[in-house]
Amino acid sequence: MQTKLAFLFMLLSFSAFAQIEQPEVSRILQTLCADDMQGRKPGTPASANAAAFIASEFEKAGLKSLPGTTNFLQQFNIVGSTMKEASVVLNGEKLPATDFLVLAMQDTLVWNNAAIPQVLIAKGENFGQKLFGIAQEKGDKIIIADTSNRKMLKRFISFGMKRMEGNGNIVVILTPLQPEKIEINAISNLTKVPYQNVVAMIPGKRKNEFVVFSGHYDHLGIGKPVDGDSIYNGANDDASGTTAVIALAKYFNTQKKPKRSLLFVAFTAEESGGYGSSYFSKALDPVKVTAMFNIEMIGTESKWGKNSAYITGYEKSDFGKILQSSLTNTPFSFYPDPYPTQNLFYRSDNATLAKLGVPAHTISTSKMDSEKFYHTVKDEFSTINLENMTEIIKSIALSSKTIIAGKSTPSRVVGE
Repeated sequence: MQTKLAFLFMLLSFSAFAQIEQPEVSRILQTLCADDMQGRKPGTPASANAAAFIASEFEKAGLKSLPGTTNFLQQFNIVGSTMKEASVVLNGEKLPATDFLVLAMQDTLVWNNAAIPQVLIAKGENFGQKLFGIAQEKGDKIIIADTSNRKMLKRFISFGMKRMEGNGNIVVILTPLQPEKIEINAISNLTKVPYQNVVAMIPGKRKNEFVVFSGHYDHLGIGKPVDGDSIYNGANDDASGTTAVIALAKYFNTQKKPKRSLLFVAFTAEESGGYGSSYFSKALDPVKVTAMFNIEMIGTESKWGKNSAYITGYEKSDFGKILQSSLTNTPFSFYPDPYPTQNLFYRSDNATLAKLGVPAHTISTSKMDSEKFYHTVKDEFSTINLENMTEIIKSIALSSKTIIAGKSTPSRVVGE
């Protein structure tokens, strides 16, 4: 009898999601991961086309633009810097080219023992991770690190580092010495490329409390052909999550006005540095963000099969418990992340807001120990389980109801 009642409850609950239907999910997903989107690499015309499509879906659904955006596009520039001519003299000795890197935000840089803040990357620290983090901050800096990092620095020099416009000039110096006098002269070639997030909103009764639904629409673009296929379509990663965001936006805009304001975000550049989520996080006061549902790779069944997904950082707040409580008497279950060694909580667009204390978590079904099409040209529409994906989107909508209604407030993430 209980099984029958649970099934009846499920039917009654899910029948309310008429806007989240498999044909519509299929249409959106197929458009985003089609060959003519060319893998949606950030800064390319194909990426702009994908952003325009997402914006058009928000517009047709009757959503509002976030203040400060134009036609749902949150635009910013990414700057690439390549050293053309550069010299660094440390304590009167000229450093070899292998021991410094200039990441400039201006064509010409002249620092002759200027009072520029110095940051030490200690021996044994993760040089690449720390350098990338510092380089995304505002303000000029000189980074001092040990010469044992030459191999890693060479990689940065070879591949370059793209940075958000408005960040400061950075000079990295490898030396075992204590710098007393530093002279830096550099001429750099700069490139500036426009990027864009796509953001829509449904204003709530509480205008200063936000619930965010997000996914990233970028992928890897075009690469070396494999069996004649060179397009990284990214159907699961993460056209599936972006499709969910669009479908949820359309659904919630047919419901009564929510207590909390809802934001729907398709991020760019998750695959290449998290620039989109980083820019977005600076446009909001994190204190006003109640929760973030980041949706990443829901196109395949989880390790538990149908009607299931996992939440990264499950133990870091009571977000997951609240979601599961809203799914009582349904067959759907949320589980803690089963791949803790892969550090997934910090590898998607939730991480930026989580570090600011927001209960920002990623919902996924991807089997990260065996997802055979992950980051390959085979991640195509034909590999997606549309029926299961549609039910996951419905379950996310249902699970969020008490947070949206202002009845539940997830605990903040502490110590990130």
